[in-house]
Amino acid sequence: MALVTSGSGAGPVINEVEMNGGADPSATTVRATVVQASTVFYDTPATLDKAERLIEEAAGYGSQLVVFPEAFIGGYPRGSTFGFGISVSIANPKDKGKEAFQRYHAAAIDVPGPEVTRLAAMAAKYKVFLVMGVIEREGYTLYCSVLFFDPLGRYLGKHRKLMPTALERIIWGFGDGSTIPVYDTPLGKIGALICWENKMPLLRTALYGKGIEIYCAPTADSRPVWQASMTHIALEGGCFVLSANQFCRRKDYPPPPEYEFAGFGEEPSADTVVCHGGSVIISPSGEVLAGPNYEGEALITADLDLGEIVRAKFDFDVVGHYARPEVLSLVVNDKPQLPVSFTSAAEKTSAAKNDSIAKSY
Repeated sequence: MALVTSGSGAGPVINEVEMNGGADPSATTVRATVVQASTVFYDTPATLDKAERLIEEAAGYGSQLVVFPEAFIGGYPRGSTFGFGISVSIANPKDKGKEAFQRYHAAAIDVPGPEVTRLAAMAAKYKVFLVMGVIEREGYTLYCSVLFFDPLGRYLGKHRKLMPTALERIIWGFGDGSTIPVYDTPLGKIGALICWENKMPLLRTALYGKGIEIYCAPTADSRPVWQASMTHIALEGGCFVLSANQFCRRKDYPPPPEYEFAGFGEEPSADTVVCHGGSVIISPSGEVLAGPNYEGEALITADLDLGEIVRAKFDFDVVGHYARPEVLSLVVNDKPQLPVSFTSAAEKTSAAKNDSIAKSY
């Protein structure tokens, strides 16, 4: 695995830190790694094994924060149309697409679940903050999610992709405002948005409003123009941006006919690159600290000088001195949007509260 570091060379590495573990308040540098690597498609146990090897390697370089690509656990179904490549018609079911979805559903993970427990154990073993892209399974619906873990081995929570793109809407459900977290850690305030939802100005503003400092952007977009979006976000938010993407060849997916690629004219050869990566780390001033890498699987690592955040905010604080709330403001509905609720549950909660009040007298 190649290590790609920032061009500035060796900056200071902070001593090992733990969530709420009394981090050195004078420490101002964080070593962070974005992972550029492919899922072992349809093989979640093997993907978890690969994730652990990559985390161990990153920790060996002194990294305190490790960020994985979108859908690393569970896989990004690149090239698959799930039977909807020609026409979208419920009256003409695409049986092959349904079989593909069944396999994809089996590769997803429950949150919480045994795979989450294992990821938490990895974060604890290698003493890193871990940001992991997964395909989350809740019943029979899948979500593209990011999970957060601390160095004590605690699962902190998740972000569900609010707006899947194009054919993603066939296979993934929609997140809501209840999973747009920013975690206040000894390394800084960490949060994430996934792929093209990073283009949603109001969603970004919600993270800025929570004070995000280390902005993680797992993605599946390897086009050069993606770099412009990442640089803009770093400048707009006055934050570090860490974008992780997979580097994949056709051979990283199952062979045909088990898995067929669309959009290439003909079935690509085993060594054809189907996702070129482009993972990158950018400073609040817009400086590229490491990457973008389009060469292969790699660990892209840089030292983040947290003092740069304050220096960037001097010029532009998007939700501070550069805001005009009397003209423009944002209201975020952060309540879970449940399709089914039961009045009896609310009545029991209310009764329990009333009983508690009565006992206090």
